[in-house]
Amino acid sequence: MKHPEAGGAEVIIQEVMERIAAHGHEITLVTGNFPGGKTRDRIGSLDIHRTGNTYNFNLAGPRYFKRHLESQGFDLVAEDLNKIPFFMPLFTKLPVLAIVPHLFGTTVFQQASIPIASYVYFYERFIPLVYRGCMFSVLSETTRDDLIKRGLSPNRIRVIHSGMDHALYQPSAVPVRNRTKRLIYLGRLKKYKCIEHPILALPAVLGRVPDAEYWIVGEGDYRDELARIAKRQGVEDHVRFPGFMGGKDKVRLLQESRVLTYTSPKEGWGLSVIEANACATPVVASDSPGLRESVVHEKTGFLVRHGDIHDLGEKIVTLLTDDALAQGMAEEGVRWASTFSWERSAEKTLALIDEMLGRSARSIV
Repeated sequence: MKHPEAGGAEVIIQEVMERIAAHGHEITLVTGNFPGGKTRDRIGSLDIHRTGNTYNFNLAGPRYFKRHLESQGFDLVAEDLNKIPFFMPLFTKLPVLAIVPHLFGTTVFQQASIPIASYVYFYERFIPLVYRGCMFSVLSETTRDDLIKRGLSPNRIRVIHSGMDHALYQPSAVPVRNRTKRLIYLGRLKKYKCIEHPILALPAVLGRVPDAEYWIVGEGDYRDELARIAKRQGVEDHVRFPGFMGGKDKVRLLQESRVLTYTSPKEGWGLSVIEANACATPVVASDSPGLRESVVHEKTGFLVRHGDIHDLGEKIVTLLTDDALAQGMAEEGVRWASTFSWERSAEKTLALIDEMLGRSARSIV
């Protein structure tokens, strides 16, 4: 969670593993390093080992595990297949639980350079072969269906949704009609998330809602390009980059904003969507895998065809101007978010681990 580009995937691992640790289990996290990061650290109950970097961790991580950790008597390896697999079943005889937010498939070629996209696509092709004997935990039914189409047995896949910190994410007393005409994005600033789509819609939105703003909250290597796009569109005065915001600051921003936008072509699960709903903030999102499960269309927000900038702008304007509709969606969102809990996510994950081992695990890496 200390990584400068930490997002929803990191939140899920932290929240679930902290609760598993609370049941008396020892958790060791091997993860990529970053400038200024310590090679050894501790976050809550998790013992952190950092090695490699963004570009080589899929090679450095398994090597570090073999050299420094495998001999320490772990019961289970939980591999987070986030962007690229590590192929841990090839490196250990320990049971491997594959945790999959989502896979890219051919959509990676729309989001990354040909060499990088080919690298990711090539690695993903080997998942059914390498992990055929593993159990899978996935965030959504769409990811489950994706894995089945790739040849994995449905009997080896469990859908475990992310949870929600209801003590932190709560609606404020401010009704939606009194909020700033602000739409926000929360998360990593990456090209593949298509964060520029609301910028492209903003000229039309400003024609009908002149005081509208778009706040892009987070850090990432796509920030400068987003700023350039805003300038080319002539809306740079209405686009803000406040940087990373977490904890109470993040909650306050959600409580004060009118709309959350999430225009990614593929997600494992829209955690930011549920966080926004818990704060009584409606959502406009792409009708894409993962997001179509976290957004209840026309109840907690709107789903629009991915890349349809006109419809995106229309739905944003509707929520910025129709107070009654926005308030109704805000209230539905609070009810929807209340059905998710980290405790339930952790319990289901522990049940899956016990099923794999035929007993309770004591230590997990």
